[in-house]
Amino acid sequence: MSDLFHEKIELAYIQKVFSVMEEANWHQFQVLTKRAERLLAYNSELPWPRNVWMGVSVEDARVTHRIDALRQTGAQIKFLSLEPLIGALPNLNLNGIDWVIVGGESGPGARKIEKAWVVDIRDRCADAKVPFFFKQWGGTRKSKTGRELDGQTYNAMPA
Repeated sequence: MSDLFHEKIELAYIQKVFSVMEEANWHQFQVLTKRAERLLAYNSELPWPRNVWMGVSVEDARVTHRIDALRQTGAQIKFLSLEPLIGALPNLNLNGIDWVIVGGESGPGARKIEKAWVVDIRDRCADAKVPFFFKQWGGTRKSKTGRELDGQTYNAMPA
């Protein structure tokens, strides 16, 4: 796993990857980046087939600008990976967003996720009719914390 929009990856290589994804239209590809500015800079140089879902990672309110960059791309399916969620997102705007994934941090030193943050995002998704997928609570032993929220598992995805 890597970030396709890393500074050391040349545009020509990114274009080749997109070309292969476009040719393999029987697959759904989920491309996730933290480098939303670079994604936006290359937007007009890339094909945006329906089978390529483009997402940005947003860990807390400091980096919500990534969402605005994603909105400006030609991606037909745009998603947010709000993981590891390490802070509240009180002004989360879901306009133009097709899917939201939420998850807590896992492994040694994992920072705690607050239930109120997750519930707020779930409710915003419901209001905006955006599919909501809750991946995990995380923690140092994520297998013990599970992925239920209020007794329910959330697995929604775009149609």
